Amino acid sequence: MISGVVEPVRLGKTALPDGRRLGWAEWGPEDGIPVLLCPGGATSRSMGFGGDIVGGLGVRLISVDRPGLGASDQAPDRTLGDWAQDIRRFLEARQLSGVAAVGFSAGAPFALACAAAGVVAGVAVVAGTDELANPVFADALAPDVRRLVELVATDPGRAEAFFAGFSAEAMWSFVIPTLADVDRAVYTAPVFERVYRRAMDEAFSQGPAGYARDTVLTMSPWPFDPGSIRAPVDLWYGARDTSTVHSPDFGASLAGRLRAAERRVLPEAGGSLLWTHAEAILRSLLGRTRGR
Repeated sequence: MISGVVEPVRLGKTALPDGRRLGWAEWGPEDGIPVLLCPGGATSRSMGFGGDIVGGLGVRLISVDRPGLGASDQAPDRTLGDWAQDIRRFLEARQLSGVAAVGFSAGAPFALACAAAGVVAGVAVVAGTDELANPVFADALAPDVRRLVELVATDPGRAEAFFAGFSAEAMWSFVIPTLADVDRAVYTAPVFERVYRRAMDEAFSQGPAGYARDTVLTMSPWPFDPGSIRAPVDLWYGARDTSTVHSPDFGASLAGRLRAAERRVLPEAGGSLLWTHAEAILRSLLGRTRGR
């Protein structure tokens, strides 16, 4: 069952102290428990999850566009650490506290960066991109991914220019053939495909620079030690996930580097488990961060 690909309840932009604005979308009650969504790569704030269950769980889901994607202003040379500080200021501006985070796919390093900076109270990493530049994966990466990681390490400017050659349509054409059957059935379901493709169009609405910078950051060494993260972290993976840019070992090595990790690999699920297992993901996150 696909859960929660529904229209946002609220949309807006929040100004940061430096004048840039971050675009956001929300689902659920305004007085609900705030949960930050760091969306997957090449998508925007409008691609939520669990929109049909967040109300019953008392969750206020807040999806934020990263700089240069969707409705958020550009920040060309941003880092993962910059993102954590952007979110700190975003939460302060909106007077939000006790926030947990969900990082899906390429959004995972951004959610973990927030945890490392002490900005969020806990994280659910869902089909998350691991630290692909970590030497532990040197022999485990698919050859094309290994070449890109090496290019980012040796010539990040050239790598960013390469990623800037992508468009929303190119991303759709690239992603769909690589999916396992269980995921392709989700992504090509009429309602899901419409929302997903719109989110990709929005992500590239300012051009490809935001996506290119995102991708360089996800393929670079993380500027934080996962072992320094004190907040609880849930790791969720589907055993049928065939993505070459998530985690070669379904989060096993990452779980060993985190202080308070719980790792689940669901045998029947694929990389789309954010939408097929939304309630379980949110209930676990709430339980570990709020004692519910």
